[in-house]
Amino acid sequence: MLKNIDPALNADVLHALRSMGHGDTVVVSDTNFPSDSIARQTVLGKLLRIDNVSSARAIEAILSVMPLDTPLQPSAGRMEIMGAPDEIPPVQQEVQAVIDGAEGKPAPMYGIERFAFYEEAKKAYCVITTGENRFYGCFLFTKGVIPPETV
Repeated sequence: MLKNIDPALNADVLHALRSMGHGDTVVVSDTNFPSDSIARQTVLGKLLRIDNVSSARAIEAILSVMPLDTPLQPSAGRMEIMGAPDEIPPVQQEVQAVIDGAEGKPAPMYGIERFAFYEEAKKAYCVITTGENRFYGCFLFTKGVIPPETV
């Protein structure tokens, strides 16, 4: 165990998040997303896992160590529901609450059409799959920076 590190973050995930640079993106996916095949096309080239937790719980752990790209607000994207792009299902509402808590203010997610999401995911630094079994539990986050005065 490490002090002040969320236990949901395993060594592979921590290494990937630390290796990412400003502007790199990370996909957090549900169990229905084609995670392995998409992950093979990312910068990292392999699938990472935070198993047996919801998307919201995994994202809470990730955002405990990774800053969002605040100049690029919004820097958190969500997969839109096909035929209802403005609908926000409970899984996305839960994640929005986690994002707002991590940012200390409202930071609305932007919608990404399902097939456009797949294409954006292929350009990501990495894909982290979770144990989320609800539909549309897929998200894209852009890494930001930590200002010198907060280090």
